[in-house]
Amino acid sequence: MLYGSQETQNKRSPVRGRRSRERRTMTGIGLLLTAAVLSSYTQLPAEANSWWSLALNPIQRPEMYIIGAQPLCSQLTGLSPGQRKLCQLYQDHMVYIGEGAKTGIKECQHQFKQRRWNCSTVDNTSVFGRVMQIGSRETAFTYAVSAAGVVNAISRACREGELSTCGCSRTPRPKDLPRDWLWGGCGDNVEYGYRFAKEFVDAREREKNYPRGSEEQARTLMNLQNNEAGRRAVYKLADMACKCHGVSGSCSLKTCWLQLADFRKVGEHLKEKYDSAAAMRLNRKNKLELVNSRFNTPTEEDLVYIDQSPDYCLRNETTGSLGTIGRLCNKTSEGMDGCELMCCGRGYDQFKTVQVERCHCKFHWCCFVKCKKCTEIVDQYVCK
Repeated sequence: MLYGSQETQNKRSPVRGRRSRERRTMTGIGLLLTAAVLSSYTQLPAEANSWWSLALNPIQRPEMYIIGAQPLCSQLTGLSPGQRKLCQLYQDHMVYIGEGAKTGIKECQHQFKQRRWNCSTVDNTSVFGRVMQIGSRETAFTYAVSAAGVVNAISRACREGELSTCGCSRTPRPKDLPRDWLWGGCGDNVEYGYRFAKEFVDAREREKNYPRGSEEQARTLMNLQNNEAGRRAVYKLADMACKCHGVSGSCSLKTCWLQLADFRKVGEHLKEKYDSAAAMRLNRKNKLELVNSRFNTPTEEDLVYIDQSPDYCLRNETTGSLGTIGRLCNKTSEGMDGCELMCCGRGYDQFKTVQVERCHCKFHWCCFVKCKKCTEIVDQYVCK
């Protein structure tokens, strides 16, 4: 469902058909980023501040934002020069960028909760710590799901009228929609969300100036690829939603609009891309190429990585691995959550715990459900 070619999208305003003032504001993004690149080639190491830190420090919502005001943006940690300048122009967007980052982190932790690496955050502004220095599959997923979270949050904020430069989706009427169905409503503005997330999230990578052919350049290209895959996942999975009208629910008429997919579906899609991620390396033309040419060349929707993953078994300050000591495991499972694999062969300890759950629930007319509390002693296992 992606709109047109990528080249066409890059030239297109994210808010087609809106007032000329809004178009002028959004087209300023490209000039703004160019100025940021020319004015600063600050190179930040992988473990340094990240815009992900906006998820850990929720931004207050002032009643009104003033274009170009300094205090909010100067106080935010983790922004690159280009991202800080975008913040100054679009301060009302920053709340939702933080919410998008938080959504991405939570989804990452859900998808990997039963694996050795469980997307743990650390108590600093890098959020994930030194493990992000490694260009691994896990890092690829993290970049993708975070970018997807921003698209999701900005698109929805547009629909809800929270942002000054966008509104409801203006996606054209689908050709296969029945004639007597109405197209409109107020859809999620995925077009705007995609474009703004591309400018903001990619800004940090685009303003780096690493030597051609260097490992740092390969990592930058990897990050950009995975950011794009995350954004496209949200765009691809957005679908039509409809509401029936008519006497007694006869559904003789429908109104339809564009609606974002549940973010869990986006996370599952990206987890599948993680499982099939392609190992890449930098070639003589300073582009990423497959390490194994027998595999299919990855598309813009696929995840890529340049480094092998550590085993994440033991705590390692150098790589940032937190290890699996003390992690809960499933004694009967043969999967990654099983004690044999989760504990890396070190064995496990058993202990008993008391669980309290609601039980024997009954519906009472009218209209509430009454439950009892049941206690159960269960065995649990943790890695040595």
